[in-house]
Amino acid sequence: MKNNGETLHILWTNDNVLTTRLMVFMYATNSLRQGWWDEVHVMAWGPTVKLLAENETVQQQLKAFLDAGGHVSACKSCAEDLNVLDKLEALGGIEILYISEDFTRIIKDGEKLITI
Repeated sequence: MKNNGETLHILWTNDNVLTTRLMVFMYATNSLRQGWWDEVHVMAWGPTVKLLAENETVQQQLKAFLDAGGHVSACKSCAEDLNVLDKLEALGGIEILYISEDFTRIIKDGEKLITI
C-alpha cells in the first residue's frame, strides 16, 4: 500500500458482530465506493480473527469490501493461538502475517489510523 495521505488503516480488534457490521465494514466499504479514501486497509487483530474465520455474515461483508478494492490483513499469531489459521487461509484475499511490525510502521510513519 502506498502512503500518499489518502490511505486509511482500520485496526479492528472489537469482535462485536454489530460493531463489525454497522461500523467497520460499512464505513470501510463505503469509503472506497464513495471515493472518500483512495485505499482502505482493515487489520484484524485479536478476537476479530476468530470472528472473521467463523462468521458467515462477516465473511459476506469481507467479500463486499474486497470486491470494492479493499485490503485486509490478519494477525497470524492470533489465528494460530485461536486455532483458525486454516479457516482464515481458506477464505482467500487476506494477507496473514505477524502484524506487529506492520502496525508499528503505520504509527511511526504517521499514517491515517482509526481503531475499533
